[in-house]
Amino acid sequence: MTSTRRTFLVLSGLSALAAAGCGTASGSGVRNTRTLRYQGSAGAVNPAELAAALGYLEDLKLDWVGNTISGPQDIQSAASGQIDFGGAFNGAVVKLASRKARIKAVISYYGSDKYAYSGFYVAEKSAIRRPRDLIGKKVGMNTLGAHAEAMLDIYLKKNGLSRAEAEQVERIVVPPVNTEQSLRQRQIDVAVLGGILRDKALQTGGIRKIFSDFELRGGFSAGTYVLTERFIEQNPETVRTFVTGVGKALDWSRTTPHEEVVAKMTEILTKRKRNESADALKYWRSYGVSAPGGRIDEQEISVWADWLTERGDLKSGQVKVPDLYTNKFNKGATKAGS
Repeated sequence: MTSTRRTFLVLSGLSALAAAGCGTASGSGVRNTRTLRYQGSAGAVNPAELAAALGYLEDLKLDWVGNTISGPQDIQSAASGQIDFGGAFNGAVVKLASRKARIKAVISYYGSDKYAYSGFYVAEKSAIRRPRDLIGKKVGMNTLGAHAEAMLDIYLKKNGLSRAEAEQVERIVVPPVNTEQSLRQRQIDVAVLGGILRDKALQTGGIRKIFSDFELRGGFSAGTYVLTERFIEQNPETVRTFVTGVGKALDWSRTTPHEEVVAKMTEILTKRKRNESADALKYWRSYGVSAPGGRIDEQEISVWADWLTERGDLKSGQVKVPDLYTNKFNKGATKAGS
């Protein structure tokens, strides 16, 4: 897939959202299609790709059309019909739905646990010790209005800072690959680090954790795969096979020895020949989804709707959380007794 195609997805996604809101985005437009178009990520294997490799998608085929640049872009592309499913932070799902995009979350695909978490780190000798010490300081994160900023706001509020005080904590967008360096060069006071970038920074040493999203909220699913309502209506059996298969893959990744999971992911990445490195996979620990079959819990979406409302991004009652997701296609979650 060429970069031209990926650029087209980015540029066309927003302009097509109005059509999606009116229900004209149809995904593939084929009833019970056996092919699902999607965007991937370089150097990573997502739960859908793992499910396909394990045979859990049965005769469904995944059609990779390029790599996504962000979760919001991915679900915008799904809402506009450029791809059939996309995944993003649940807050981004709520925001997109608030713009009348007729989408529905069908399964969790990433989250936070003791292995997969985002931590807020300072230099070892930093004077920042307490939540209130963050006032007037710069916090570097990958994007604003998403997971990291939400965690920061929840942390500050939980520790007694008023909204006005919390707004004095400066949030700075820093590319993930530059975040550790920015912290060590004192361009920022706090760095949000996760995954391989966190592990490599900790291995180097000289940094100290203030808190993590896992410590703040415990294990929770943070992002979901979404499809358009029209695609779901036209392809219910496809959706059921897809969702149940992804749920099985999530369960497999959690119950299978770590070395075996990494070996399988490395095999998948090598076989697809996308000119990418498998080096990051050795640092993989977990997708962070603990719910059986990736079942979606309403609270995992409502917490972000409340956060967005408190920020003023949404009006009270603008979205109805129960309408934003469904577990009815997830046979695996049902069998697990959820």
